[in-house]
Amino acid sequence: MKELSERLRQQMAFLLEIDKEKFITRQTFLSDGKRRENDAEHAWHLAMMVLILGEYANEKIDLLRTVSMVLAHDLVEIYAGDTFAYDEEGKKTQRQREEVAADRLFALLPEDQRDALRGLWEEFEAAKTPEAAFARAMDNLQPTMLNAATDGIAWTEHRTKLSSVLKRQELTPVGSKTLWELCRDQYLVPAVERGKIADDLAPEEKPVDWPQSE
Repeated sequence: MKELSERLRQQMAFLLEIDKEKFITRQTFLSDGKRRENDAEHAWHLAMMVLILGEYANEKIDLLRTVSMVLAHDLVEIYAGDTFAYDEEGKKTQRQREEVAADRLFALLPEDQRDALRGLWEEFEAAKTPEAAFARAMDNLQPTMLNAATDGIAWTEHRTKLSSVLKRQELTPVGSKTLWELCRDQYLVPAVERGKIADDLAPEEKPVDWPQSE
């Protein structure tokens, strides 16, 4: 039997290792509300959203780069674990945990691919490029869409507050004003009105584009 080259051996080891992303459970429920999604399902969904919704980015984006970014962005959670979007205590150590995980995971790859994937992960985290801004917008929109589809199961379960949701959504209009408006009008405002998200903000504390109660 022909032996594998060192490069191919490293690549296959990495690909087997990232199968563990399927084991990382997120807080968001699937659209039928019967179970929570895992990280791999989340990444797949984001990739499809980029392909379908990329035309709504505020600036023209490189679709392949953005798809690559959303597929890679949560791989570090294989070692660092998922940090719930509204877990303030968990967020205090999130970056440190994920840095260590990135060092460990991407080191499995040949050097050029290690640096390329690590670069995509860092770009996503920094959210400075049009691609990263749109990727972050999708990362915010996807769980919101699923929460709305399940009548706010996760929002209710975690007693989610509007102030926390709006803080989480700060980058959504940076990536896509159109999709922020959709998120606001179709998902968030109705959820607040139905009590699925607790409205803890006075009218003057809400964004200027938030609909005012009559």
